[in-house]
Amino acid sequence: MNIILLGPPGAGKGTQARRLVEERGMTQLSTGDMLREARSSGTEMGRKVAEVMDRGELVTDEIVIGLIAEKLEAGAGGGFIFDGFPRTLAQADALGALLDRMGQKLDAVIEMRVDDEALVARITARSTCGSCGEVYNDLTRPIPADGKCTKCGGTEFKRRADDNETSLRQRLMEYYKKTSPLIGYYYAKGDLTGVDGLAEIDEVSGAIKAILDS
Repeated sequence: MNIILLGPPGAGKGTQARRLVEERGMTQLSTGDMLREARSSGTEMGRKVAEVMDRGELVTDEIVIGLIAEKLEAGAGGGFIFDGFPRTLAQADALGALLDRMGQKLDAVIEMRVDDEALVARITARSTCGSCGEVYNDLTRPIPADGKCTKCGGTEFKRRADDNETSLRQRLMEYYKKTSPLIGYYYAKGDLTGVDGLAEIDEVSGAIKAILDS
């Protein structure tokens, strides 16, 4: 099963992707992680990535698609979660062509819908466990009174430097300009389903499970 999680920064895509990895054995394909891995791999593709990044240029769609093709060829028992790709309509077309060429398909595109004002309020109160990445929130899920992560027992928590209102609104604007057209693209293809990204984490997981099991 291959799926895309769509949604603005802070909608909870990373949290839900981690759950799908743990519960269904899926593989999360993060563009950033793949580029870092390729750069240090010593392969021909890795050298191309390193050359582009060392020049301070953006990695081309062709290179990213090449990295994704390598992952798809390697296979994954539970399928793939595309994280951070596609970001544009051109990338969506390229991904569709790649999957067709490899005899695979996109099973679901799940949009995590949010209200911008509520999202800003939630994200500016967000912190994560420094050890396992478990997410906490001052308003809805405070760090436990004993100062220990409920998942791994870690005691160090951090906030992202860009989890402030000004930075978040800029990131939202970039998302709406560049990525939101994908919502109409996948809706027209009949692939899009929406869930409430601001619901409790377990509720969102349940909604995603229902989509994937339907």
